[in-house]
Amino acid sequence: MISATALRKIGDIGDGAQTARRFSRATQRNFSCEVARLAVRALHAELCLYPKPGLVSPVDSGSHTDMDAGTFMRSMFALRHYFKKICLAGWRDASFSQLKKLGIAAEAGMLKATHGVNTHRGAIFSLGMLCAAAGRARAQGTALTPAALRAVMLIRWGEELARHAGEDGSTPSNGLRVAARYAVSGAREEGALGLPSVFDVGLPALLAARKRGATVTEERIDALYTLMEHISDSNVYHRAGPQGAQIVREHAERFLAQGGTAHANWHADALHSHQVFVRHRLSPGGAADLLAACCLVQSLAALEKA
Repeated sequence: MISATALRKIGDIGDGAQTARRFSRATQRNFSCEVARLAVRALHAELCLYPKPGLVSPVDSGSHTDMDAGTFMRSMFALRHYFKKICLAGWRDASFSQLKKLGIAAEAGMLKATHGVNTHRGAIFSLGMLCAAAGRARAQGTALTPAALRAVMLIRWGEELARHAGEDGSTPSNGLRVAARYAVSGAREEGALGLPSVFDVGLPALLAARKRGATVTEERIDALYTLMEHISDSNVYHRAGPQGAQIVREHAERFLAQGGTAHANWHADALHSHQVFVRHRLSPGGAADLLAACCLVQSLAALEKA
């Protein structure tokens, strides 16, 4: 476990009390609106990416019969105010219990908008925590770098996130049931560790692809497959068990071993994986949520430079 002092050094974070007082409420609202816009844009970027194995896109519904791109759009529209509220809450130093209440309300709004379909439960947690961290960082006068966002999250809410990861929950989600049955980690454990799959896996994959001159689509495809290779996706375990998870990992490993999107036939390979995943009802939704989180972190860093 990294100490708070070390995290502050990594993220260049102080207590920020005097800095926070310099900002007017209008400034806080404007910043939170912009962060919310970037969060929704990140979800939209993930939705529009294609070909994605087994996942919903504007092209088709992947492995799903209960949702399509329109369902996701309704969900995003319902979540836009949540991202603003949780960013403001982070700015105002809200406790994790307060952030959690906002997340629970957002989930209810999502389910109402989608007629009971879970489109973005994982994203409500991961992108919500990033929005809160962005608000807290800006209040402290801290740059919105990936290192700073992660440090803020762990310093301010790390202990509460760790306790949250150990809770059983009064109404266990599919992710909690999968974690209990197959001993795999999920969104709660990710949060308690400061979203390592985002900062240590997905973002480096995005940056590596960008460095070699990949397009935005290619960057995101490479990052998605890298996440599929590394995480234990509760969505996959819920739908297809360990056997399905093995298929996902094998396809991801093969795709990346061939060079990912640097390979001349990557598009055909990704389409083949998509067809296989649909046939087996596989949908790596956890990896998709984390990809959206990576896109948000990138956008927040770019916002700082603008």
